Amino acid sequence: MSSSENTILGLKLPTDPRWVNLASISLEEILTDHAFCEQKAASNCISLIQKYPDHKRLVNELSPIVTEEWGHFRMVLSEMNKRNFTLGPQRKDEYVNQLNDRMKKGGSPEDRFLDRLLVFALIEARSCERFRLLSEGLEDDYFKEFYRKFMISEAGHYRLFLDLAKEYFTEEKVATRWKEWLKMELEILENLPLRGDRMH
Repeated sequence: MSSSENTILGLKLPTDPRWVNLASISLEEILTDHAFCEQKAASNCISLIQKYPDHKRLVNELSPIVTEEWGHFRMVLSEMNKRNFTLGPQRKDEYVNQLNDRMKKGGSPEDRFLDRLLVFALIEARSCERFRLLSEGLEDDYFKEFYRKFMISEAGHYRLFLDLAKEYFTEEKVATRWKEWLKMELEILENLPLRGDRMH
């Protein structure tokens, strides 16, 4: 992804281009991790709806996303079945775990709500960037198109979570905290090993 595209997504550190080569070697592993990412994305949306049922726009906007994310899980699972791949156990997502560890624990409920929305936006933005790399860097034309569709979807989800943050908080508050999260994400990625068997 070019620096201008990273700017659009807000990300401060582009993924090492070698990641695509590693992922292409570990196709079964990357599909498994992708499947669980989609499953967790659906679960996260359900969790937000359950936690904030009085936030009408959030409930209305995220309800169809739950269906979409679960549909993505089924799409990835279908591709695995075609190739006689086995889903296997869920893997530890060190990237997401470290983001969660940096969420405000002692702040107000409002601060924790904002952090959840921004962390989900960040995960979607990074996933979008990774899917774009796969759509451009893989040799298999079928998988290039396969991941291009996911890239477009994740871009929309990234924007939605940021829009929801601006729905419930001032633009200044969102912008300030978003800048802090971008810095934290950069620090996390700088210290994570480059792995071709993980989406993040």
